[in-house]
Amino acid sequence: MVSRLVNRNVVAERGRTSMRLEPELWEALYEICQREQVPVGEIVRRVEAQGGPGGRTSAVRVFVLQYFRAAATEQGHVEAGHGSRDKMYEDDFSDSAAA
Repeated sequence: MVSRLVNRNVVAERGRTSMRLEPELWEALYEICQREQVPVGEIVRRVEAQGGPGGRTSAVRVFVLQYFRAAATEQGHVEAGHGSRDKMYEDDFSDSAAA
């Protein structure tokens, strides 16, 4: 099976390195960078500085999840149809899974 992970170089706490993330996570990370007006390397350095278990890539994945969870509101969930099992399975994730 071919990996969907995309390898990109970033400048982290200890210099230039590479990270492998799913395309959707790269998109989410770039969206955070745009919203916060900071480069990817700065976010990676901040995540690394916080420490924690696991490696850099895992920590970045958790950061992205926490960033968007903190932004989620109850009204947003209602508007997205969350909480309705039938609606949850209507979303077409096949495009992102095929990328």
